[in-house]
Amino acid sequence: MSISIIGAGNMAKGLATRFANAGHPVTLASRDKAKAEAAARDVGNGVSSAPLASAAQSADIVVLAVPFDAAGDVIEAADGFAGKIVVDITNPMKADFSGLSIGHTTSAAEEIQKRAPQAKVVKAFNTIFAQVLQNGGQAAGRPATVFVAGDDEAARAAVAELARSAGFETLETGALATARYLEPAAALNIALGYGLGHGTDIAPTWQRAA
Repeated sequence: MSISIIGAGNMAKGLATRFANAGHPVTLASRDKAKAEAAARDVGNGVSSAPLASAAQSADIVVLAVPFDAAGDVIEAADGFAGKIVVDITNPMKADFSGLSIGHTTSAAEEIQKRAPQAKVVKAFNTIFAQVLQNGGQAAGRPATVFVAGDDEAARAAVAELARSAGFETLETGALATARYLEPAAALNIALGYGLGHGTDIAPTWQRAA
């Protein structure tokens, strides 16, 4: 699968590393061309950079690795990601990280789907810290779990397969509306990691019978 990641920060670079190591062609893109080029150089391993619109158009899967507040502008710049699988990794945190800015009746993922109605939005990777990506997708020495939510079953399965190929455990949580549960889980992870000093080598998981 060809992957385009929109963003040039630590999460974008960490995901690019994991996907490239798994053998996927990866392109980084940003509204700031120089940042995308620098991020691609930092990652290496065949990761390239491209203008945002062309990167989105050429990919099988597009990953939104930007702050939630910036997602609308990115969607507009990419002509709505029509027909694409779009992976939303955002969490709608307040500016002071004291909690979520939206929830209960909607989620960041659902709002992004509204802004990109012709895309197949899938929520995933939002509970994973960049440190976990740097640790090979592992938290405390074990593969971290990527929770995957989406209304389109084939798109959801494709993102779950991408995560597994990169060394993660996966758990499909059902429709995109279940992102209303996944985003608070990420907020708890942030509170534990930063607010309570547990660090960022942590990730939520789900115990299942064999």
